[in-house]
Amino acid sequence: MASSAEVVAPSNEEETTETPAAQKREEKLRKFRELHFKRNEARKLNHQEVVEEDKRLKLPSNWEAKKARLEYELMVDQKKKECAEQGEDYDRVKLLEISAEDAERWERKKKKKNPDPGFSGYAEAQLRQYQRLTKQIKPDMENYERQREECGEDFHPTSNSLIHGTHVPSKESIDRMVDNVEKQIEKRSKYSRRRAYNDDADIDYINERNAKFNKKAERFYGKYTAEIKQNLERGTAV
Repeated sequence: MASSAEVVAPSNEEETTETPAAQKREEKLRKFRELHFKRNEARKLNHQEVVEEDKRLKLPSNWEAKKARLEYELMVDQKKKECAEQGEDYDRVKLLEISAEDAERWERKKKKKNPDPGFSGYAEAQLRQYQRLTKQIKPDMENYERQREECGEDFHPTSNSLIHGTHVPSKESIDRMVDNVEKQIEKRSKYSRRRAYNDDADIDYINERNAKFNKKAERFYGKYTAEIKQNLERGTAV
């Protein structure tokens, strides 16, 4: 019995030599599996990023601004619904949420805006002039009451009223109109691109188009042809 037990039982040396090797092999397999999993995960994320980038490239150039605008409009609609449910005024709640710094910044932006947007059409120019003139009007209540007493019922004319030619403007009104016309003339003279005509200049052109061509030629080639031009004028050209 003793001899058979000695044959079946493994030695301690074999256990010590096989266990570290198996552990190293298992550790390598575990690292390999982790690297394989990370590679697949990186491949999946890379593919998702490529798909998202392709979607972004196909979107319009102003998509980000449009998206932000839509999100803001949705937020405003939601806020209005909440204020309506609570019985509050949305404009008042909005003003209460604005900080003093934001209000000052918006006021500065308004002041920086160009007051003259330029010419876009005769109707728009006429409307801007009308608004500018009406802002300058300062109501004279004393004159208003006096005219009201003088005109009586004709102060508020109807279809049967005949008041044409009966109104005589005051001297102050005429002076104000004259000042306004003079300012308009001065402003137009500053923005005019028409060049002043020089009577003493040499006439070397036959029409306006030829004059522009000669000026352009003189600007580019004048320094090279100055001597030839002087010889032609003196009659000494060879």
